[in-house]
Amino acid sequence: MLETIEVETAAKPNAAVIWLHGLGADGHDFEPIVPEIVRRGERAWRFVFPNAPIRPVTINGGISMRAWYDLKGLDRKAAEDVAGFRDTAAQIRLLIANQGARGIPTDRIVLAGFSQGGAVSLYMLPRLPDKLAGVMVLSGYLPGESSFSAERLPANDATPIFMAHGQGDNVLPMSMGLQSRDFLQTQGYGIEWHEYPMPHAVCAAEIAAIREFLLRVLP
Repeated sequence: MLETIEVETAAKPNAAVIWLHGLGADGHDFEPIVPEIVRRGERAWRFVFPNAPIRPVTINGGISMRAWYDLKGLDRKAAEDVAGFRDTAAQIRLLIANQGARGIPTDRIVLAGFSQGGAVSLYMLPRLPDKLAGVMVLSGYLPGESSFSAERLPANDATPIFMAHGQGDNVLPMSMGLQSRDFLQTQGYGIEWHEYPMPHAVCAAEIAAIREFLLRVLP
């Protein structure tokens, strides 16, 4: 199973947020903002920050770094690392099962991610057999559209989806997020969309919106 960093906001957590970092980062990336999202003792939540495997990344000249899948290009027509997505999805399913074994059912789990991690979260949304409490996608996009219909399962058809993007994002342009939002809406999913005057990053207003979303879907 993937190495993880865990932060519990109170004893005996009854809900979990599995939060996937972006390309080249690690599980510590979003650990510092936990106190801004939920005050200690306010909710009994477990934040799980896994470390992606180290692998060569084509778009970065084949340099090895923590990555959820190989990124061959940012063009929507670029070939996708199907095997990488499937391998990562299997690893995330193990993390979800581990939470279940520790007393937190899937419908009390939010799957979240930034950039590459957000792409993985959206990839898994239609492919999980059990309902999640919610999905959060920060500066990400939807991969795997070509197999979306064939692999879609109904469990998360009505799962709340939070998507946020920076208007000045020059790494994953906001147009990619908007295209993904529009596609998902045509498939019947409900999207809570937020955009901010920021680059490929997270801002204070976004963290406040994340807090509100999590408090709502994990009552």
